[in-house]
Amino acid sequence: MTILVTGATGAVGRHLVRALLDHDQDVRALTRDPARAALPAAVTLVSGDFADSASLSDAVFAGVDRAFVFPGDGVAAFVDAATRAGVERFTVLSSLAAAKEFPRDEGSASQLHHAAIEQAVTTRTDAWTILRPGTFANNLLTWAWPIKNGWPIRAPYAASAQAPIHEADVADAAAASLLSDEWIGQAIPLTGPQALTRTEQVAAIAAGIGRELELVEISPEEFRAEVAQFVPAPIIDMLLDYWRDTLTEPDRVRPVTPLTGRPGRTLAEWARDHRADFAADAT
Repeated sequence: MTILVTGATGAVGRHLVRALLDHDQDVRALTRDPARAALPAAVTLVSGDFADSASLSDAVFAGVDRAFVFPGDGVAAFVDAATRAGVERFTVLSSLAAAKEFPRDEGSASQLHHAAIEQAVTTRTDAWTILRPGTFANNLLTWAWPIKNGWPIRAPYAASAQAPIHEADVADAAAASLLSDEWIGQAIPLTGPQALTRTEQVAAIAAGIGRELELVEISPEEFRAEVAQFVPAPIIDMLLDYWRDTLTEPDRVRPVTPLTGRPGRTLAEWARDHRADFAADAT
């Protein structure tokens, strides 16, 4: 079986490539720049731009049975080309926001984007599995800069509780869905193994990297002012709505265990895996 991985050089994609190789699968990776992909030698690299259907040559899909679909622009054209070439199965990376479980999700930046991704796939094939992770632990890398510099972390809604998921767990779930027909036609929510307050998240990172960290709670207005030049307003609105709502209703935990057969990685484990991201720069 040959599996095509899009987004193979991204956070989830790299872990997925390794997971599929560990299952002795033939892996093909679509990348704009094969020379810079830095993927294992066992991976077949094919040049192409996910968002540019004209770049998707016959070599991209030849012999491919299944594909992992990264939620980038150009999904509709990619799936059209893949199905024409005979690709039979698709696992799609989406977001829990697409399920619209909460009023805050309706019309949010994430819901609108990922709903369009899902529709582009489900209207073109019946052989799909959709993975809907909640908040990624990688989002906490926004705290890396103050941690590197020994500064306090400044964040609103310190008592709100989320269940951040390790990107490797998403990859393992994707591998499981690609290697079994059990999950066809399902949209599967995924979270980390535990809902933690933001205060507890800081403590978990501190434990993972072996350093004491300080959290300073700031107001939503202060947060907006501090990040406005870096983060688009719709994203700020989405984040503040999420953190506010999870003050009173913590994230519901939806573990990866049904797919992977094991508990999800803890936030402290994620922090250990990302210790270099939080390390002070050498001088």
